[in-house]
Amino acid sequence: MQQVKRLEPRADPAPSRWSYRYQRLMLTPLFRKLLRVGVPLCLTVGLATAYFSNPERREAIVLAVADLREQVETRPEFMVNLLAVEGASATVEEDIREIFPHDLPASSFDIDLDAVRLSIAGLPAVASASVRVRQGGVLVAQVEERQPVAVWRSRDGLGVVDIEGVVIGDIAHRADRADLPVIAGKGATRAVPEAMAILQAAAPLSSRLRGLVRMGERRWDVVLDRGQRILLPETDPVRALERVIVLAEVQDMLERDLAAVDMRLASRPTIRMNENAVSEWWRVTNMTVGAE
Repeated sequence: MQQVKRLEPRADPAPSRWSYRYQRLMLTPLFRKLLRVGVPLCLTVGLATAYFSNPERREAIVLAVADLREQVETRPEFMVNLLAVEGASATVEEDIREIFPHDLPASSFDIDLDAVRLSIAGLPAVASASVRVRQGGVLVAQVEERQPVAVWRSRDGLGVVDIEGVVIGDIAHRADRADLPVIAGKGATRAVPEAMAILQAAAPLSSRLRGLVRMGERRWDVVLDRGQRILLPETDPVRALERVIVLAEVQDMLERDLAAVDMRLASRPTIRMNENAVSEWWRVTNMTVGAE
């Protein structure tokens, strides 16, 4: 008798409901990114938070990092042992060393080069400065000094100024800088370039020149010996002074008993005589009239 085989039911190839939902989620880019990045990140943050919640662990890590940083920063190749100042006079170099804010040797990581440069450039006698660390642990400050061009006489005393009118420093006596001309008057430091041009034009009068005085913050007076003055106009003072010098050379005008030569009106120069000269002129004039 022939046996009949029983057919077992085949498994359903369709996925389960949860499997289907999972596969659908895996097709979503946002879910895949969250699964690859978000879950590990949350686990890492959670573990780190749990680890650092212990104050002793936090303090130990901070101390270890600080110790490692100190070991790196204090290595010989990172230490600054010497300050070198280049391009400065002895006085300015002394001022720079006095204001230098660090005690050497010091780590180059602890030295703010910009702050050092600004403090050096802030000195009155310094026009510009640059700072760099040179091989061998040398901090080099390259300085360009302001060049003095005149002595400024004010109520506060005597000061040396550069072409920009910046007061570089004070002097006790005029003889300390006898090589420089003298300027005076309110507002004189704001017109130093013009004063230098006038002084250059006054070179033929250098033996008699005593200085320049700023009048009314508008114009200059040239002061000579024997109390004589040349009153220059506001505009084109150099040309007016050159006219006076020509007259002085041709007619010996400044050798006479004059108090001032007024050039404020270019079309009408005026000569102011001293009182003694006026009296003598009147005496001579009266004698001449009486003789007639």
